[in-house]
Amino acid sequence: MRLLDEDEAANPALSVVNLVDVFLVLVAALLIAIAQNPLNPFNEDQVTVIKNAGSPDMEMIIKDGEKIETYKSQGEIGSGEGVKAGTAYRMADGSIVYVPEKKEAE
Repeated sequence: MRLLDEDEAANPALSVVNLVDVFLVLVAALLIAIAQNPLNPFNEDQVTVIKNAGSPDMEMIIKDGEKIETYKSQGEIGSGEGVKAGTAYRMADGSIVYVPEKKEAE
């Protein structure tokens, strides 16, 4: 009967093991929640992310389905030929209104 009495005694090591198990479950749940974050922009099929906008080391990351492309700024100002597409006006409240050019009759 002595063996039965020893099993009923509280063993402090068992309570520590139980606490470790509880913390492992909590950490696993947090990792799963972070991995499925709805605010993660790369969960969408088509995403464009601009890092360091306006600076010489600007970078653009474009995700289209499974394909991810990265473009890095060379620090140079672009140039090219084109036609005027319209005019943008800044309103008194700070908003910007774009007015496209009228097409000329052919």
